[in-house]
Amino acid sequence: MNKTLVVDIGGTHVKLMIEGADQRAFDSGMRMQPADFVARVKENTRDWNFENISIGFPSPVRGGQIIRDPKHLGPGWAGFDFGKSLGKPVHVINDAAMQALGSYHDGRMLFLGLGTGLGSALAFENMLFPLELGDLPYRDRDIIENFLGIPGIERLGEEEWKREVIFAVTQLKKSFVADYVVLGGGNVHRFDQLPEGIERGKNENAFLGGVRLWETKAGGDRKWQIF
Repeated sequence: MNKTLVVDIGGTHVKLMIEGADQRAFDSGMRMQPADFVARVKENTRDWNFENISIGFPSPVRGGQIIRDPKHLGPGWAGFDFGKSLGKPVHVINDAAMQALGSYHDGRMLFLGLGTGLGSALAFENMLFPLELGDLPYRDRDIIENFLGIPGIERLGEEEWKREVIFAVTQLKKSFVADYVVLGGGNVHRFDQLPEGIERGKNENAFLGGVRLWETKAGGDRKWQIF
């Protein structure tokens, strides 16, 4: 089986993962553009051997192409050719969808990532539907990720924010008729306990999702359909 480099791009850090080695990371942020990213990836993986690359990206992705520059990185990402720049076969997927793929175990699962904003995806059998729930209108004429993401912690304080998250997640679970919700992202650690039907995502799920992107059926077709 070919070894896969999994790259998880977030609003503050880029994480690099490969089987059999410790995770590596470097800073991202509003100044990071594609050329900076490519240079840092090559610099940080020069002693790693891999055949494929999976990239989780914090913006809408369709057909393996970024269709809109992200809110929390620099410009120039839409339509960028990662395969040409990195010199390897590359699968690009929304970052929350990649973590969702690694979190899925059965039934109908809604994944929500509590990070800089709000990541989201729905999984059912071998189908994965990346979502953009963070832009849903919410209270005070604002969008939901400004309450469930980092701005919500700053606005509400941690305890009120946690109550807001549980309320919103419970409603979204009902709306998507999900069997369970997996909460991932950098801020899920703030919860000591979660209600029944809401599971805590694991840090290694993003890596597992990146590996699963390359899985195939017996006939050679891709195992997972990404919509």
